[in-house]
Amino acid sequence: MAVQQNKVSKSRRNMRRAHDALVAANPNECPSCGELKRPHHVCPSCGHYADREVVATADEIDLDDDAA
Repeated sequence: MAVQQNKVSKSRRNMRRAHDALVAANPNECPSCGELKRPHHVCPSCGHYADREVVATADEIDLDDDAA
């Protein structure tokens, strides 16, 4: 078990933690639908990435009732 040699003051402890803060997200606007999305990720609302459709959304897929 580690035992400290000297007491670490509150100031020195807090200075060490100065870089641990979380940074806010940087959302971009989707070029196809205009919704905000994470950069370099597929748009969750329309399924487009780099001006092409990658993921088909649920309203575009015809679901049959007895296809389960």
